[in-house]
Amino acid sequence: MTDATTTGYAPVNGLQMYYEVHGSGQPLVLLHGNLSTIGVDFGGIIPSLAKSRQVIAVEQQAHGHTTDIDRPLTTQNWTDDTVALLRHLGIERADVFGYSSGSAVAMQIALDHPELVGKLVLASTSYRNEGLHPELMENIEEVRPEHLAGSPFEQDYARVAPNPGDWPKLIEKINEMNANLPEWTADQVKANAAPTMLIIGDSDIVQPEHIVEMFRLF
Repeated sequence: MTDATTTGYAPVNGLQMYYEVHGSGQPLVLLHGNLSTIGVDFGGIIPSLAKSRQVIAVEQQAHGHTTDIDRPLTTQNWTDDTVALLRHLGIERADVFGYSSGSAVAMQIALDHPELVGKLVLASTSYRNEGLHPELMENIEEVRPEHLAGSPFEQDYARVAPNPGDWPKLIEKINEMNANLPEWTADQVKANAAPTMLIIGDSDIVQPEHIVEMFRLF
């Protein structure tokens, strides 16, 4: 792999899944959050990461460049799609960095396919829904297009999506996804064999005490 950027679409599970490969070295997979794109979540750090790593960034079903299909958005589907993409690219083992819902995908990959994951970085993550701020949970299924008007999410979707007019449909499917957020038991978290870094922001959706609890399980 050269230092040049490669982009493409992989045929996985009925999708044409968009991906980018930057740099060379040990593979590092980047997994974005709900309603986002590679550019919004990782555009600012990819150049630095690609100086020493082969950075593989993906866009999940209905997000960014990847067109939607007639299938619900779920963490398990995104996990299976990501694993299929890595196999398509011939990646046998990689470190995985997931942000928000991407961290849930990263966790599920580590549990389902431990042989594929070297290290995990989980940003803005939780393993139980009660770890999220209660105020967020009260409104998590009620996002409307007008709530995100002018946001980086809306703007980047309009810029790169094959069908920019599908933005309201994506928000509707994300609301359905948020009604069934994944959870894991403490024993499942303990079963994760990958060395793991947890990241939380100053104004995060996750309660700090929950991250401390999760840290102790690792």
